[in-house]
Amino acid sequence: MKKRLLVVTTGGDCPGLNAVIRAIVKRAARESNWEVLGSIEGYHGMLQEPLQLVLLDSNKVSGIHVMGGSIIRTTNKGGPFNWPVKNPDGSWITVDRSDELIRRLQYQNIDAVICIGGDGSQRISQQLFEKGVNIVGVPKTIDNDLLCTDLTFGFQTAVEVATDAVDKLVTTATSHSRTMILEVMGRDAGWIALNAAVAGGAHIVLIPEIPYDVQKVIAKIEERQEASKDFAIIVIAEGAKPIGGEVTGSKSTQAGYENLILGGIGHKLMGDIKKHLDIEMRVTILGHLQRGGIPTAYDRILATQFGVKAFEMVQEERFGEMVALKNHDITSAPITEAIAQMNLVDPKNYLQKTAREIGICLGD
Repeated sequence: MKKRLLVVTTGGDCPGLNAVIRAIVKRAARESNWEVLGSIEGYHGMLQEPLQLVLLDSNKVSGIHVMGGSIIRTTNKGGPFNWPVKNPDGSWITVDRSDELIRRLQYQNIDAVICIGGDGSQRISQQLFEKGVNIVGVPKTIDNDLLCTDLTFGFQTAVEVATDAVDKLVTTATSHSRTMILEVMGRDAGWIALNAAVAGGAHIVLIPEIPYDVQKVIAKIEERQEASKDFAIIVIAEGAKPIGGEVTGSKSTQAGYENLILGGIGHKLMGDIKKHLDIEMRVTILGHLQRGGIPTAYDRILATQFGVKAFEMVQEERFGEMVALKNHDITSAPITEAIAQMNLVDPKNYLQKTAREIGICLGD
């Protein structure tokens, strides 16, 4: 009887998910005693009635490494520990269905689970591991905010998209003598914004780790005007906030989605600047463009390495661990260490120092 491996993709989508799935399946195909299943929309496939599982074989994954998204789809709403249930009066509550999930895994003879997901997903992985599930984590997030790995796949693709946007905004900004604000993703981490700003030659970058002083931003714009530079490019992370202020966002009305929906800080910044400067400004919000599309070659390679390593970790019964990239080597780390805190931009990070040394204003 073949052993059964379940693959789930959970949390937000990310370029490179399909490359991981393909690598797991192709590596498993080299063994005669394994078959791989995928659960549709994360753990939802295991908790729906009837079950929504798909057999992942070589034909199913052929050529998918170049595709964005996930062929088994994903979700960032609910989960086995916080499953949304609608009351008769229309209100929603959440219930813990983790024990039921474990029973279903046992009934389906699932020997191990590989969870491809970010910080929140790996917290669920750790909870399931503590309840006895044989689980391995694969770090996935465009935000690059997971500890214990130098990079997460999807991040480089998101940076490429953001950098391309900066490049395009430069040409239209110079043509119209405008200050352009580009709002990018990253939530609590400024990695996308900082990398895109340095790569694209932005003049100001504002990240969540450094609350900004709008007067410092205005001073940088004025400095450029005094130097006969009539345009400026500002890259701002969606989770950035002014000194003493809060992040800009709204509470979700979707059942099971717990995070604040970030967005709008670009327009807030423009409004604050225009109170002091009479200049032409425009805001571009990249949003989910950073999550979609074809993954870069780097992300395909990294995701493929992660997929192969994840299967080998299952074989070696190294459960409760997450695949990681450390010093150009594919290794692993306990999930507990990976979720202990977020991988944020450190004040001593050399890229931040580089940005400052080439004249980029960080708002402080």
